[in-house]
Amino acid sequence: MSEQNKNISDISYSVLDLAPVTEYGAYSDALHRTRDLAQHVEALGYNRFWLAEHHNMPFIASSATSVVIGHVAAGTSTLRVGSGGIMLPNHSPLVIAEQFGTLESLFPGRIDLGLGRAPGTDQRTAFALRRGQGSMGQDFPELLAELRSYFDPSLSAGSSPVRAVPGEGLHVPTWLLGSSLYSAQLAGELGLPYSFASHFSPKNTISALQTYREHFKPSKVLDKPYAMVGLNVIVADTDEEANFLATTLQQQFLNLIRNHEVPMQPPVENLNASDYELAALDQQLATSIIGSPEIVQRKLQEFLDETQADELMVISSIYDHEKRKYSYKLLSELTK
Repeated sequence: MSEQNKNISDISYSVLDLAPVTEYGAYSDALHRTRDLAQHVEALGYNRFWLAEHHNMPFIASSATSVVIGHVAAGTSTLRVGSGGIMLPNHSPLVIAEQFGTLESLFPGRIDLGLGRAPGTDQRTAFALRRGQGSMGQDFPELLAELRSYFDPSLSAGSSPVRAVPGEGLHVPTWLLGSSLYSAQLAGELGLPYSFASHFSPKNTISALQTYREHFKPSKVLDKPYAMVGLNVIVADTDEEANFLATTLQQQFLNLIRNHEVPMQPPVENLNASDYELAALDQQLATSIIGSPEIVQRKLQEFLDETQADELMVISSIYDHEKRKYSYKLLSELTK
């Protein structure tokens, strides 16, 4: 992966959003900002806009992910909109096939189905979602096979009396998402596109991409590997401002470490973190790219040289909505 045969202007850029909540109860505001951001990045030429499934988290408003995808897709016209991801063990595969079949019917050619196997929440909430089904992700390959067969019955070993309507016969691109090697290997073996969460699992980035590419087998979906990498990127006019804005992202991870559930916090001059917490932050955010356009451009190219990613999915956790939009604007200008 050390080959330097891609320039940052050669690949596509997409956006990951969690509909962040900036004050308690203001969920409608968060969802409005999400749609406004999607319209903004569509005009800038971004490729996809994905939403993540999380539950029992008062600072994230995208728990009903399929519903929010419809909200965003209805407010845009060319942007691909999808899930990053749907946590499949939380759901019946038939329900997800019907939901995404409906979305594809409403917005043809614009819907992506990204799938993960983690709960996206704590164990008690996972139990409430799964109602004691006993699945903690160990049966993910079987759930995935069932889901894919609803869209394409030829993938099933035999005929089934159960059909996804809408869903059957529709082409909804299925991606596997991961932060470890498990989904990387499975995506490769099935010949599916793969997205790695480097924005919160940086240490596994290279090994996961290598695993995916080494295990890749051509399929009806892809004839060669296609890897997208999630990446924290914050761009501002100066390094000082970008680093200040990035304290919102740092506080998010600190609050997770401290098990402190609060809405997205405004930037601060001083994090008031212990040495242990600062070390954990450095590890968790190791691949994050923060700075002025010149710094971000250089670091992006270095990251691309190392990963040879086919696409980057950017998440910019910035408290001020207009500054967040501006960060995506600056990024789009330096990657043209």
